[in-house]
Formats: sequence, structure tokens, C-alpha cells
Amino acid sequence: MYRIYLVEDDETITGALKRQLERWDYLVRAAADFGRVAEEYRVFDPHLTLIDISLPFYNGYYWCGEIRKFSQAPIVFISSASDDMNQVMALSMGADDFIAKPFHMEVLTAKVQALLRRSYAFAGDPNTLSCGAVTLDLKAAALRYGGGQLELSRNELRILELLFERQGEAVSREELMGRLWETENFIDDNTLTVNVTRLRRKLEGMGLDGFIRTKKGLGYQIGGEA
Repeated sequence: MYRIYLVEDDETITGALKRQLERWDYLVRAAADFGRVAEEYRVFDPHLTLIDISLPFYNGYYWCGEIRKFSQAPIVFISSASDDMNQVMALSMGADDFIAKPFHMEVLTAKVQALLRRSYAFAGDPNTLSCGAVTLDLKAAALRYGGGQLELSRNELRILELLFERQGEAVSREELMGRLWETENFIDDNTLTVNVTRLRRKLEGMGLDGFIRTKKGLGYQIGGEA
């Protein structure tokens, strides 16, 4: 499932965009803190971002530049400031497209679909992630290995999804809790520990001993060097 991040301070537009894109089975998250857009981006790790120019604290150009320091995922500006200078500025900052307000939802959706198709057409099924011989099916909420299949709870799926996306590097406990907050009202440090411990036991039952490794002082990791 493709993830789309909305950075728009007009709640009416944000709500309409979220409803429209969710009808097409996209996972949509709107910015909650306009002073921490890059941090929210890192946690959500979207496949595509829709961002306005005029925002509280810092404008869209600033955040586009910050995001481009660590991600090349598509960014599309949506703004009523659609003169040539703003469009050139957006593209020069690393944006992939510019959609002028007001816009028709169907046109925006078609542009999003086309950009996702061009960007990820050769990246495989977005509903499936792999780490070696282990496959995570996001749509079925299941992990497959050696002919066996493990059904996952919602929290277990979220934990594994982030670890698979960042395989080979340590993922902090804070980032994992941030991913879990998308499905629960509150996740504390102890709840995360319980979830990881239970998940490890299930993985061991499939013959995946040590699949999730603890990196002291850093977090958890799958793949890469032990």
C-alpha cells in the first residue's frame, strides 16, 4: 500500500484530499506539527508527499529542501501561488510536479497515480517486502518463510513493516513507537517491549531465531551484518 504524506494547513483541503486518496486505497497521513515536518516524514516514510508553499513556521520550499537531504521520494507542490516563478522555484528545490489550486480531485488523483507508477513501476509489488528468504505481505498481514506463514497482529505488522523498509540499519525504539501510534491511541516503551518479545517468540517458532536483533543503544535491526 502506497503511503502519502499531506503537508497542508488548510483543514478543509486536507480532509478532502485524505478522503479522496483513501478511496483509492492509499495510506494517507496529514502533518500534525508544522515545525517538525522532516521528523514526521522520517517516521512515516511516505512514497509521495503533497505539500503547500505557504505553511506555519517554515514554507514548503524549506521542507522540500530538508526532505531532499535524505529522501528522493516524489514531492508534489499544491498551491494557489502558481505563477511561473513559484513553479520554477518548486522544481529547482527538488519537487517532481506542481498542481495549481483550485484543482479537480480527479486530476490530482490521476497525477498522483501517474507519478507513483513512474517512480515505482520497477520496484515490485508495494504490498510485499522481502529480506533474504523472508517475505512480508502487507495486504494479508502475514510473514512467509520456508513454506510456512505467520499471521500478524496489527502492531506486529507495523513493527516488521518499518524494520523491512529500513533493513540493514538500526531503527530506534522512538521511530517504532511513532509507527505504532498510527494505529493506537498511545504506545509506551513497555508496550513496545512486550510486542517485540512476543513477535520474536513467534518468529523463533518458524525457525527465524535472531531475525530481529537488538543493537545496543540504537534500537532493532533485521538484515545486514550481525
